[in-house]
Amino acid sequence: MKIAYLQCPTGIAGDMCLGALVHAGCPLEYLIEKLNLLGIAAEYCLRAENVLRQGQMATKIYVDLIGEIETHPEDEDKEPPTFDRHHHHHDHEKESPPSGPHTHSSHRHLPEIEAKIKAAGLPPRVETWSLAIFRKLAEAEAAVHGTIPEKVHFHEVGATDAIVDIVGTCLGLDWLGIDRLYCSPLPVGGGTVWAAHGRLPVPVPAVLKLWESRRVPVYSNGIEKELVTPTGAAIACTLAEEFGEVPEMAIEGIGLGAGSRDFALPNILRLWIGSPPTPLNKGGEGVESPPAPLRKGGERVESPPAPLRKGGEESLSSTDNPSATSATKSVAKFPKLETISVLETQIDDCNPQAIAYTFDLLLAAGALDVFAQGITMKKSRLGVLLTVICHPEKSSVCEEIIFRETTTLGIRRCNEERIILDREVEKVETLYGVVGVKVGKMGDRILNVQPEYEDCAKLAQQQDVSWREVHRVALQTWYNLRS
Repeated sequence: MKIAYLQCPTGIAGDMCLGALVHAGCPLEYLIEKLNLLGIAAEYCLRAENVLRQGQMATKIYVDLIGEIETHPEDEDKEPPTFDRHHHHHDHEKESPPSGPHTHSSHRHLPEIEAKIKAAGLPPRVETWSLAIFRKLAEAEAAVHGTIPEKVHFHEVGATDAIVDIVGTCLGLDWLGIDRLYCSPLPVGGGTVWAAHGRLPVPVPAVLKLWESRRVPVYSNGIEKELVTPTGAAIACTLAEEFGEVPEMAIEGIGLGAGSRDFALPNILRLWIGSPPTPLNKGGEGVESPPAPLRKGGERVESPPAPLRKGGEESLSSTDNPSATSATKSVAKFPKLETISVLETQIDDCNPQAIAYTFDLLLAAGALDVFAQGITMKKSRLGVLLTVICHPEKSSVCEEIIFRETTTLGIRRCNEERIILDREVEKVETLYGVVGVKVGKMGDRILNVQPEYEDCAKLAQQQDVSWREVHRVALQTWYNLRS
C-alpha cells in the first residue's frame, strides 16, 4: 500500500498539486494525453517549469488558456498573484475587479462536466475521484449561493483550468499508485480578493464551507493573501482521509509544487510519498512486502474504481485542541473513517411492492444499504420510513430512483461519518463449492469473518442442503486454512 501526505505551509491550489505530482515523477506527457480525452484541448495549453522559491527548486505548472487577454493595463504593476491569474476557478487572486476586455474560460454546469468526465474513458479511479471532487465543490458553491449543485450557474465550477487541475491531480495520484492520502492543517490566509460576485474576504465562502464539511484544522501563518483556493480545498477535503501531522511512513519520494508568489516561507506544496513502516521479524530485520503486480509490458495494474477515500473522513480530535487532528497513528493499525450520505423519506401512499422493487434498484445502483421501518404518520396513517445509505457521489442517482419509483415528494439528505474496518473477500473451496468469505481487519488483526450470504444460498440450493450447513462448513474451512 502506498500513502501520501500533502504538507501545505503556504496553502494548496490545483496547480500546486499538479506541480508536486509532476515533480514526484508523473510524466507531463501522460497528463496531457489523458486530459485530451476530455475534449477541451483546444481551450488551454499545459506546461511545466522548474522555478526557485526562497532558494528551493520546485515545479510550477501553467494552464495557459487559449484566446484570453492575460492582463489589464491597470494591473501591470501589481504584485504577481499567489496562483496564476487564470489558474483557479474563482479568479480570487486578482487584486482588482474584473473588467473590460478580459474573458474567462467556458462557463459550464456541473452535469456537463460530469458528462465529459464519464465519456472520456479515464482510468476507473480517476473518473470516480474527479466526479467526487466536482460534486463536493458544487455542493459547497450551491450551499453558499442557496441553490442545488446541478443549478450552480457561474464560471466557478466550470472553468477550464479547474477541470484540468482536478482531473489532472486525480490522474497523477493514480499514476503514482497512491492508495491513501493525508493532509496537513491548512493556513487561513487573509485580506480580500475579487471574484465573480465582487470583493470577498479570505478565506472565501466556498472554502469555509468545504472546511466545515470536514472540520479541517486551520491556523494563521501570518501571510495575508489567499492561500487555499476552492479547487485546492475541494481536492483535499474529498480525497484526504485525515488532516493532521505526518502519518507514520517510510518515505520513498517527495514532490514539490510551486505557487507563483515568493513569501517569507517557500511557497511550495510538498507531497510526501511512502508506505507504512515495514514490520520487523523476530531477528529485528524488516520484512519486505511483495511488489505491486504489473501487467505485461511493465504497466501498473489499475486499481478498482473506488475513491482514494470513500468520502470525507472526519478528523480525529486531540486532547489539547478539540479542533486539531492527529494522523500520527500508523495507518495500518486503525479502522478508517468515511463520509456517507443518508437519504430518508417517509411514504404512506405507495404500494409496498413498489418499495421492494425500489430496494433492488437502489442496491444495484451502488447503495451501501437500504432499509425500511414501519411508522405512524399524521392523522394516524401507517407509513414506511425508507432509508438509503450510500457514498456521497451516489446520492443523486439514488435520489432519482426514489423519486421515479415511489410516490414521495421530498427526500432528506445529510452526510454522516462512519468508522469501518478494512475488508477483503477470500475465496475458500468447500465440499459444497467455492464460497467467498468476507474478512474484517483492523491493521493486521482479524476482527470479523463472515461467509457471503449469496454464495451460501446458491450452493445450498444446488446441493440440496441447508443454508446454515453451507455457512458452517465455509467458516470452518476458512479457519482450518488459517491454522
